[in-house]
Amino acid sequence: MRFHHADLFEGIADAIGDRTAVICGDDRMTYAELDAAATRLGNHLAAHVDPGEHVGIHLYNGLEYVTALLAVLKIRAVPVNVNYRYVAEELRYLYDDSDMVALVYSSEFDDRVTAARTDRMRHLIAVGDSGIADAVPYRTALEGASERNFGPRDGADLYIIYTGGTTGLPKGVMWTHEDLFMAFGGGNPYGPPHTTPEAVVEQARAGGPLTMMAAAPLMHGAAQMGTFIAFWMGATMVYVPRFDADAVLRAIGREKVMSINITGDAMAVPLADALADGLETGAYDLSSLFVFSSTGAILTGTVRDRLQGLLPTVMIMDSFGSTESGYTASAVAGSSPEAGLKYQPNPNATMAVLDGALRPVGPGEMGVVAKTGRIAHGYYKDAAKTAETFVTDADGVKWLLTGDLAKVETDGTIRVYGRGSQCINTGGEKVFPEEVEAVLKGHPGVFDAVVTGLPDDRWGHRVAAVIEPRTKDLTESDLDAHCRERLSGYKVPRQYAFVDLLVRSPAGKADYRWAREQFSA
Repeated sequence: MRFHHADLFEGIADAIGDRTAVICGDDRMTYAELDAAATRLGNHLAAHVDPGEHVGIHLYNGLEYVTALLAVLKIRAVPVNVNYRYVAEELRYLYDDSDMVALVYSSEFDDRVTAARTDRMRHLIAVGDSGIADAVPYRTALEGASERNFGPRDGADLYIIYTGGTTGLPKGVMWTHEDLFMAFGGGNPYGPPHTTPEAVVEQARAGGPLTMMAAAPLMHGAAQMGTFIAFWMGATMVYVPRFDADAVLRAIGREKVMSINITGDAMAVPLADALADGLETGAYDLSSLFVFSSTGAILTGTVRDRLQGLLPTVMIMDSFGSTESGYTASAVAGSSPEAGLKYQPNPNATMAVLDGALRPVGPGEMGVVAKTGRIAHGYYKDAAKTAETFVTDADGVKWLLTGDLAKVETDGTIRVYGRGSQCINTGGEKVFPEEVEAVLKGHPGVFDAVVTGLPDDRWGHRVAAVIEPRTKDLTESDLDAHCRERLSGYKVPRQYAFVDLLVRSPAGKADYRWAREQFSA
C-alpha cells in the first residue's frame, strides 16, 4: 500500500466492506459496494484514458460523484472538479485549461457540455438520459465493465483541485496524493499523522459508528477532503444533491448525523433561519448532532452566536486553511471577523507569518501567513502564479504564501486580518472587507453582504457594499448608522448596491469581481 487515496480506500473497503460508506437521499452504498462500482467504472475508463490523463467530473452531489472520483483515482488518472454553475464560456475555459480527455457529467448539462466541449475530450459518460450521441450511459459503463483489480500506484501521483474564480480565472492546484493526505489531517485529524498506510486501515476498522455530513458541493475541495477523512475514520458520509437548508436538517435527523461541515455564512444563515422556524414546529430532530464546523469561509460573530443559541449543546468550530495549504489552524474562542480573527495553529502544520524577505515577523508586526512542509506544489499550467505563491527562502525552505495578512500575538496565536489582494486602501488607511461584511451582516435587515473597493478620485478607493436585504424597507441611512456605531469612519461604506440575490461561489465564498460589476451596471 501507498499513501494514495485509492490504495487507502481499497484497504478500508476490504476491512469494513459491510459498513455503510455514503448516503444521498434514498441512495446508499456500503464500502464494498462503492469499491466494486468504482472498480467497474475504472475499468471502463481505462479503455479510454491513460494514467496521468485528466478526467472531469461535472455532477451534482450523489453516489455517482463519489464513484467517479474513486474510479479516476483507481486508474491513476487525475480528477478535475467542474463547477456546475459555470455557463458555456466558463466551462470552455476550464475544459481547455485542465486538458481533460474524458468527462463524467449529468444530462442536465447537455447544452453546456455540447457548447463547451473541446477536441481533446474523446470520451463522455452521462448520468441520466443524455442527448449527446457519443456519450455512454453511466449504467451501461458500469454493467459492461470488468471487475479486475489495478496495478500498483505511487504516492507521488497527481491530484488536482480547481479553485478560485472569485477574483480571476480558476486555478488548478496540484498536489501529490501523499502530501494531500497528510495536509488534510494525515488520516487522523485529532492527533499525529499516521506513519504507515496500514495504520489508516486499522483506524477505520476500529472506528465506532460515526455519521458525518458534507453540506458543500463535492466539486469543492473541502467536501472531497471531508469525504476522505470520513473514510479514513470508517465513518458514513451523508450528502444532499444540492444545498437546501430544509433538506440538510431533515437528513441530519433521518441519518443521525453527528458532525456536519459547511462553508461560512452562505450556508449557516439559511440553516439558522430554517432551524429557528423548525424549533417552533418540531420539524427537525438534531439530537444526534455534536459538531458543527465551517471551513473555506469564516462564520461572522452574529451568525455564530445565533447558531449557538439555537444549538446550545453543539460544538461550533471554524477552521483556517485553503486548497493550497490544507487544514492549518482552528479559531480560538471569541474569534470572529468583527472582533478579530485569531487562530491556534495546528501542531501538525508548520506555519509562520513572514515579511517581504521571507523572515518571521516579530510580535505585533504585519506579515503574510505562510506554510511549509506538506503543501501543494503549484498551479497547473501557470508558472507565473506558481512562482509568486510558492517561494523558497534563503535557507532553501519552500513556503506557500497564502495571501492572508496577519500578526503573531505574544501567546503564539495568529491574528488574521484578511486577504491582502482584497484590502481596500482608502486615503492611506487599510480596510479589510471581511470586517465590514461581518458588521453589515449583524444588522437584522441584512441577509448577506459583500464589500469591495471602487476607484475614487479623492481617496484612491472608496468602500462599497453589495447588500441582499431581508426587508424591503432597509435604507442606506439605516446601514450607515449601524456601521458608524461599530466601525471607524473610514471603514464605513460610501456606496451601496441593493440586489435581490447576492452571488457567491458554490463554496460560499465572496465573489468580489461580481460585486464590482454590480456598481458598473
